[in-house]
Amino acid sequence: MKRWDALALGSPLALLAGGCNRVQSVLAPIGDQAAAIKRVLDLMMWICVPMYLLVLLALGWALWRGKGSGANVAGDRALSAGLIGFVVLVAGLLTAMTAASYVTERTLHAPVVDPVNVRITAKQWWWQVEYLDADSSQQTITANELHLPVNRPARIELRTSDVIHSLWIPVLNGKEDLIPGHDNVIVMTPRHTGRYRGQCAEFCGLQHAKMALDVQIDDAQAFAAWRARQAAPATVPITPSAVAGQRLFNATACALCHTIQGTSAGGISGPDLTHLASRRTLAAGALPLNRSMLAAWIADPQRHKPGTNMPAVPLGQRQLGDIVDYLMGLH
Repeated sequence: MKRWDALALGSPLALLAGGCNRVQSVLAPIGDQAAAIKRVLDLMMWICVPMYLLVLLALGWALWRGKGSGANVAGDRALSAGLIGFVVLVAGLLTAMTAASYVTERTLHAPVVDPVNVRITAKQWWWQVEYLDADSSQQTITANELHLPVNRPARIELRTSDVIHSLWIPVLNGKEDLIPGHDNVIVMTPRHTGRYRGQCAEFCGLQHAKMALDVQIDDAQAFAAWRARQAAPATVPITPSAVAGQRLFNATACALCHTIQGTSAGGISGPDLTHLASRRTLAAGALPLNRSMLAAWIADPQRHKPGTNMPAVPLGQRQLGDIVDYLMGLH
């Protein structure tokens, strides 16, 4: 299993592994905002570690000096001067860290020019991702994946349709809450291409750990090509099984929950499936996307993600195969 495939499965071990590599680590920033946060972390480490050692040395010296001596230190001028110096040192270092935090906070919320405008809506337990544009024909919607161009800021509106969630893509920025009835905004400016991972960082229910976000940073040309593909209607099925699958999809509860652009399926309670086959995972990273996993997910979603709102639709084996053929053709 590849490194990202393991991380995509959203288990506690996967989350632990994500913090130890460059896919999901605050120690390997690839965006301006995450780099600014890491500079504050580095400053705190350079200050706090020596101070911790200094306190331990002072404690050891005090214990050694006073052991069995019964010395009265009330009038010890050297000790008093040392304590005053220590207080001044601590106050100065705290001031420096406060100033650094203030400057970083302004950096994180600075205005941006010509951003990619995205709206992410958190749901239990998946992400709806919309690409906004003044031209409605260029607006696209996907689920559980975020594509961004390198060297261009992204302004991301954050919403939730149920409980409090928190978006955290460590390599790009810090955590930002999604609060019912309140819109937040987070800015990300990637500087390196590659595939990374985001995660809900606020406990939001039973399947909180299985609420991952696939993040892909591309060059400008690749991003434009991806977005153009996303704006296109769904692929028209051509094989007999895929045609039968589309007909069955539209005749069952599937079409009541999911949208497939260019068809009569217009449900909004579940993820948009227009280009499902172009994604890497199912159910917000709970499963890798392939034919067998898709069939298993449709047949019994509660087995793989207990508590999910997706019901099990009664289907025969041939019917299930036809629907899988149809969905796997939606590139």
